[in-house]
Amino acid sequence: MAHYRVSESKREQFRRYLEKAGVLESLTNVLVALYEENEKPNNALDFIKHQLGVGPEAEDAESLRLELNTLQQKYDQLMEENKELRSRLLQYEPAQGEGTE
Repeated sequence: MAHYRVSESKREQFRRYLEKAGVLESLTNVLVALYEENEKPNNALDFIKHQLGVGPEAEDAESLRLELNTLQQKYDQLMEENKELRSRLLQYEPAQGEGTE
């Protein structure tokens, strides 16, 4: 009987841990979404993984994050180059304007 109480106490601690971490709410939301689907998916586990952002879509997201980071760096480089070229161009524009008048 004492073993039952210890086990129940650990179970309750674990339940509170899951609740505090937001796991119960996330799982409940996913299961509700599955329940509310008009056409049930052939693979419920894939549906759950997709809803939680796990699986191939997560890999795609990581790939897109890396690409975004690379493109952001390239953008920053090009903006710096553009700024430098504009500065150099301004050195010559006034001189051209004075010579044509």
